[in-house]
Amino acid sequence: MTIIEFPPVSSADRSGLIAIGGDFEVESLVLAYSSGIFPWPSPDYPLAWFAPPQRAIIAFENYHESKNFLRWLKNTKFTVTYNTVFALTMRCCAGGHVKPDETPEESTWITPEMIAAYTELHNVGVAHSCEVWEGDELVGGVYGISIGAMFAAESMFHRRDNASKLALHSLVAHLRVCGVSWLDVQVINPFTKSLGATEIKRDKFMQVLDEAIKKPALKFPNHLES
Repeated sequence: MTIIEFPPVSSADRSGLIAIGGDFEVESLVLAYSSGIFPWPSPDYPLAWFAPPQRAIIAFENYHESKNFLRWLKNTKFTVTYNTVFALTMRCCAGGHVKPDETPEESTWITPEMIAAYTELHNVGVAHSCEVWEGDELVGGVYGISIGAMFAAESMFHRRDNASKLALHSLVAHLRVCGVSWLDVQVINPFTKSLGATEIKRDKFMQVLDEAIKKPALKFPNHLES
């Protein structure tokens, strides 16, 4: 049954847990992201929804890349596309979290149910992927949710050095062209912190989120970029 309302984000516990249960219907997911809430599923536990007290974002004024990556970028033969293999990008992101003795279904929060649900979001224009190719081989990518002018990067993967960095680089460049100034990365980690991610209080995040989702929907290219 579609979720029609979430509790106020201020009611989340210290970890950010705000609700348990519910479903992955398109309307439920759109409501969640529009409300500053995201799912964090597990194969072994009921569906959990989170609104952390500190939210990680990359403000593009703080976004930075290493000199080594920028030198590599000038000579790379990799190419970039958007929204050509969304479901495959998600499956590759799921596989990127697998430990040697586990299957994707055992280890990752990107469950098969989540892949199916987000593919439906992609079909209605809410979820998007940025893919990196070496010839005909998919070697990196990132996917996320966009509502209005908000983009929440969910996960990324790489099979070649710098491939995921190139996906994020291309995504940030495109968002900047669209007039966007920040990217939601939900929870900070060493990789996003190295790129300039910082944490802001949930109240502040809700303010910038409310402003972003009221704007026209972002458009993404469907062609190959060199």
